[in-house]
Amino acid sequence: MPQFIAQRLLAVSFAVPALLLAACSGGHSPAAGPTPAAPAKPSATDAAQFVDKINVQLKAQYPESTAASWVSETFINDDTQLLNAKANERSLALQSELIEESKKYKDLDLPPEIARPIQLLKISNPVPAPSDPAKRAELTRLATKLDGEYGAGKYCPPGKSGDDCLNLDQLEQIVDHSRDPQALAEAWAGWHSVGKPMKQDYAKLAQLMDEGAVELGYKDAGELWRAGYDMTPEQFSSETERLWTQVQPLYEQLHCYVRDRLHQKYGDLVPENGLIPADLLGNMWAQDWSNVYDLVEPYQGAGSLDVDSALQQRHDALEKQKLADFQAKFAKEHPGKKPTVQQLDTVEQQVDTQYATDTAKIAEDFYTSIGFPALPASFWDKSMLTRPRDRDVVCHASAWDMNQAGDVRIKMCIKPNEESLETIHHEMGHIYYFLHYNQQPELYQNGAHDGFHEAIGDTITLSITPQHLQKIGLVKDVKDDQKALINAQMKRALAKIAFLPFGKLIDQWRWQVFAGDATPEHYNAAWWTLREKYQGIAPPVARSEDDFDPGAKYHVPGNTPYTRYFLSFVIQFQFQKALCDAAGFTGPLYQCDIYNSKEAGKKFGDMLALGASKPWPEAMKALTGQDKMDASAITEYFAPLMDYLKEQNQGKSCGWQTPADPLAGPQSAAVPAAAGKT
Repeated sequence: MPQFIAQRLLAVSFAVPALLLAACSGGHSPAAGPTPAAPAKPSATDAAQFVDKINVQLKAQYPESTAASWVSETFINDDTQLLNAKANERSLALQSELIEESKKYKDLDLPPEIARPIQLLKISNPVPAPSDPAKRAELTRLATKLDGEYGAGKYCPPGKSGDDCLNLDQLEQIVDHSRDPQALAEAWAGWHSVGKPMKQDYAKLAQLMDEGAVELGYKDAGELWRAGYDMTPEQFSSETERLWTQVQPLYEQLHCYVRDRLHQKYGDLVPENGLIPADLLGNMWAQDWSNVYDLVEPYQGAGSLDVDSALQQRHDALEKQKLADFQAKFAKEHPGKKPTVQQLDTVEQQVDTQYATDTAKIAEDFYTSIGFPALPASFWDKSMLTRPRDRDVVCHASAWDMNQAGDVRIKMCIKPNEESLETIHHEMGHIYYFLHYNQQPELYQNGAHDGFHEAIGDTITLSITPQHLQKIGLVKDVKDDQKALINAQMKRALAKIAFLPFGKLIDQWRWQVFAGDATPEHYNAAWWTLREKYQGIAPPVARSEDDFDPGAKYHVPGNTPYTRYFLSFVIQFQFQKALCDAAGFTGPLYQCDIYNSKEAGKKFGDMLALGASKPWPEAMKALTGQDKMDASAITEYFAPLMDYLKEQNQGKSCGWQTPADPLAGPQSAAVPAAAGKT
């Protein structure tokens, strides 16, 4: 309900007691009238009608909120942030009103089709707002501000300003590809400096979120986040820990092997038995180690896996063609003149746009090959697939359902590298989930749980095998021998296995914040304690509590729960195994490619169409035959690599001990390995 209507109703409710008091004043009491009838007790029929109302009102409000959010992330300025904050405020006001109304049905014994949507309403917003209008407005202002600060974040090297400052894309180029430790440390610290101004705002936002969660009946916002998995928050915490213990041995073997190779490259900068400096792993957040593949490649040159070069060659060929066409046309129309810098820059933009579109078409082709529909024309007209040159944007890749009626978009800055190729496949997984469940009622238009949403596109990327890359012309001369297999598995593990502890710890830190166990004066220490414990990495330079390193990861200022990614990295292998069975594939799981399998696509699509209408165990069982999340498919997939790693790590002291001060920076090479680890 729009806020002005809510305020008007509140004023009317206050007027009624005043009139009653006026009627009771005077020298004598009026004759007693009939006793007012007690309000009728709500019934299951009333609850069903309430659910219908929820779906109608939320669906009507949805397009305004998404449009405001889209503009605020693709045209970052004070005006768009204001509009987004106001739209979010209206959205939260409606949500708060509906949640308050839903409380009248809490004691009813309702059938699942009525009880489930009411529960989904209660937990639908990861940024729960207090009912107080002023606090709700403050929450939306802070959330919008933090998101904008991340998107506009830049690092200005000493003595530099303006156009000489570096955005995330530029700093990532250094961290992803440089081998100069000094340059890596500076770029890493430069980007992480964007978090400093966010700290106090984030602390206030967390406080307001906790207030909103308490009003909903939860201890804090972290407990509310853990309540969205068809189990108790306590059961969910245990479940994530169980899944981690299934994959931890593989991660520890990978860490040991990579640390040894990096020690060979960087010497004592990487201690033989300690934590790995975070800037040396080829990723700004050390969550994906793919970019150090050349330093850790098991068998040099075995297999053909240089997808980056192939994609760069495609980009360069397109650029050469576009420039030649432009110059020929310009020479004909303007003989004797030279094009301006601005004109040449326009051509470069056209090249980037065309390359990005072509890359997205590769992803779309995979989905249509398994029987999914082609994307609507509006997707290609309205998506943002490259970084604009005239404004600040949030380049962090995301998929958007603008109106739940076919207007779907992706916001991403595609580059000519393998990471972007896989990312666009991932984001299209979200898009096709949207399109499949758009026929569901409003409150069921979501994943079975949020990990499902993240797993769809990643499941598809598991079919991007070396043989698949050869099939679509990105690599040549693919060999099918043991050395090529280990290289391929290593490359995939650097992305998939290296991510797992990072995916788990982000929310563990936030759960500590929401619970009050990590207070603002200890935010950074709590952050690095978890990163050291789970990932075995250290900050490359000494940190302090003046820093706010969590703010350098989009999902923290963007308030996006992160355990979904950990879960998705587990269940995507479970999904892939089921789809390969549906496709009739009989070989090793790591060789399976479901491209062109309509049978696999049908089974996948049927599960997607359920949305959130059933508890996730039912959706899981519909696809896999299992009603639990299970990491055994990961260990099956990477069995050849695990054998190789154990062999390579024989005689090494694997594992690590954490230092007394998590903010101290890189360890001494003399730090001993943790006892009991091999």
